[in-house]
Amino acid sequence: MPRTRVHNFSISLDGFATGEPQSLEAPFGHAGQRLHRWMMATRFWDEAGSAGVDYSFALQHSEGIGAEIMGANKFGPPGWPDDPDWRGWWGENPPFHTPVFVLTHHPRPDLVMEGGNTFHFLTATPAEALAAAREAAGGLDVRIGGGPSVVRDFLTAGLIDHLHVVVVPIVLGRGVRLWDGLEGIEAGYDVEAVSSPSGVTHLTFTRRAD
Repeated sequence: MPRTRVHNFSISLDGFATGEPQSLEAPFGHAGQRLHRWMMATRFWDEAGSAGVDYSFALQHSEGIGAEIMGANKFGPPGWPDDPDWRGWWGENPPFHTPVFVLTHHPRPDLVMEGGNTFHFLTATPAEALAAAREAAGGLDVRIGGGPSVVRDFLTAGLIDHLHVVVVPIVLGRGVRLWDGLEGIEAGYDVEAVSSPSGVTHLTFTRRAD
């Protein structure tokens, strides 16, 4: 059965998945790229990068994915719904190569781009969005791409089958946290931890069979 997955989701030691304030110039606020340097140092991001533990985890991001769901703040900076010309951060050939469902309070027509990327903008509950993404995924898995509020909402709704969280050894102090309101969420998952020489810790949460 197709699964709902989260991959390469980086958080700080104090649980923040993004800093503040977010803007066109600073998509992750004061965090900058510090949460993602572990991934950017691998061959997943750079052909000259490393091929160790971090690379192995990063690669799983794209395997068997047929659609993605993301929040409005991943698609663009604050205010992007008021700009009809905004087409995302990624240029004309975004890296998803699947249908992408953007959760927003400001729906707009579908955006068809190169490389098999079509963005659908919808106002929906997590369950409704997942149903639409599963239909578009053609029997493959659906990835929940973030940001933290979206991942948290899907966890709260009990819709995540596999969660890969990367704990980065920095303290951000402010921003948007992943775990707020999710007390005891680990009880429904088998949890494994793998430490990397880069200093990050990969946590995988796999839903337990009923």
